[in-house]
Amino acid sequence: QVQLVESGGGLVQPGGSLRLSCAASGSIFSINAMGWYRQAPGKQRELVARITRGGDTNYADSVKGRFTIASNNAKNTVYLQMNSLKPEDTAVYYCHALVVITTTIPYWGQGTQVTVSS
Repeated sequence: QVQLVESGGGLVQPGGSLRLSCAASGSIFSINAMGWYRQAPGKQRELVARITRGGDTNYADSVKGRFTIASNNAKNTVYLQMNSLKPEDTAVYYCHALVVITTTIPYWGQGTQVTVSS
C-alpha cells in the first residue's frame, strides 16, 4: 500500500506565493518520477510540473518562470514552489508518483485546493 499525502494549499491573493508538499509512504522500493497536476472546474487535468529521480524537470508553459519543482529522494517527497500566482492558477492540485514496487505503478494524492483571488 502506497499513500501520497499533500499539504500546503489554500487561499492567496494574486501575485502571492504558496508551497505545496507531497510525501509518499508505504511499500516503496524507489520512485522514478514525481509531479504535480491540476484540474480546474470544467477542465481536464493537466500536468503542471514533473521531476525525475535523476533531477530532470519539465513544466507547463503557463507556469514556467513562476513555479519551481524540487524533490528529496531520501524522503520520497516533492515540493512545488508557486510564485506570482494568478487567478487562472486556481485549481485542485494533485500529486503524482511513479512508484517502483515490483513493477512501476502510478499513484495519485487526494488533491489540495489552491485558490487565487482578491
